Amino acid sequence: MNTKMQFLRTTRRRFLQASGAAIASAALYSPAIAQSKQLTIISNRGDVNQRAALERIAKEFGDAAGATVTINNMDHEAHKTAIRNYLVASPPDICFWFSGSRMRTFVEKGLFDDISDLVQRENYKDVLGATLGSVTVNGAQYGLPTGGILWGLYYRQDTFDQFGLTVPKTFDDFFTLAEQSKKAGIIPMSMGTKDQWPAGGWFDHMNLRINGLEHHMDLMAGKVKYTDPSLKDVFDRWETLIKADFFTPNGTSFAWDPAAAALVQKKAAMMDLGNFIKYAFPPEDLAQVRFAPFPEIKPGMAQYEDFSVDSIHLPSGSKNKELAREFLAYFYKPENLAAYLAPEGNVPARNDCPISDDPILKMAVEEMKKVKGTSQYYDRDTDPDLAQAGLKGLQEFMVKPERRDTILQQIERTRARIHG
Repeated sequence: MNTKMQFLRTTRRRFLQASGAAIASAALYSPAIAQSKQLTIISNRGDVNQRAALERIAKEFGDAAGATVTINNMDHEAHKTAIRNYLVASPPDICFWFSGSRMRTFVEKGLFDDISDLVQRENYKDVLGATLGSVTVNGAQYGLPTGGILWGLYYRQDTFDQFGLTVPKTFDDFFTLAEQSKKAGIIPMSMGTKDQWPAGGWFDHMNLRINGLEHHMDLMAGKVKYTDPSLKDVFDRWETLIKADFFTPNGTSFAWDPAAAALVQKKAAMMDLGNFIKYAFPPEDLAQVRFAPFPEIKPGMAQYEDFSVDSIHLPSGSKNKELAREFLAYFYKPENLAAYLAPEGNVPARNDCPISDDPILKMAVEEMKKVKGTSQYYDRDTDPDLAQAGLKGLQEFMVKPERRDTILQQIERTRARIHG
């Protein structure tokens, strides 16, 4: 039996295969599948190789199920707006999106289907662990996490060797790195905040290291005020780094990729980013890239990290929910999920997926084994309007830390308006 085609482990039906081609026994079709053999998928994949992997998986499934599977791929940014409309007006059978708060928004509006039955049937809890929480609302699952971006500090080993730099393990080590880097004539921490979101990632790391995951998620959910005393240490320490010229001068002028170029060109020591930083490097330099977790700040605090997880969902308006569930089961087989994620280089949500030879991916996978809990990322974890106000404020703080009180009061007004 062709193992790639062995799927649809269900109590209601089983498809039979022979001679490498899938031949479905009509007697075993459920009425839902017998009457409807159309499946529509909307994806938001920008990588051409990842789109090709999805198309292959969809074709194999369609051939086996006797169904026509249509994939409509949208521009990644355009999809963020389009999904708000198509989930209501003309929902597909499957769509790709983000987990966490962005998923929860559609769950609360009743636009994503509860697939807890599929999760239980396929024993996904055993292979997802804590990551299952990213698609869980009130104990029920509304999607499947595909792969994620582990955020942390990236650097070049040859740059550290050349200038005698030390990887920071504690917050005080940041100042050692600053001194070593300035002596070498390079930027200690490259950061471009033109698009604001990199400042949110730095805040996440600081707050997770000082106040822990529960506090951070309460803040993201609007349960903690931005003027709360618990955040004082976060901004105090961040301000000391800003005043020590730790970050890129005029960082608001640069997006993430020009900031990453400084790392590539050995003009900066480190950068706080996700594993997509590899796209900034020429292939011949990738062997020099290293990953380090954000340093410890509060001794004894468990290691919590930003792990931004993409996900796949079954819209509640789907006209082919049974067939869509079977597609999810097939797509989510370890070998298929791994093949889908390989071009993008993201960390598989399943812990039993085969891992490619990508050295950066391997480092991220190994680090994830130590992580005790995860958040998504600042603008994925909080209300969109609050995230916009927060990112704008955090960007301004990095330029004018003396305006801290005014900035936090402005963010707090937005939080109070949204959450009361």
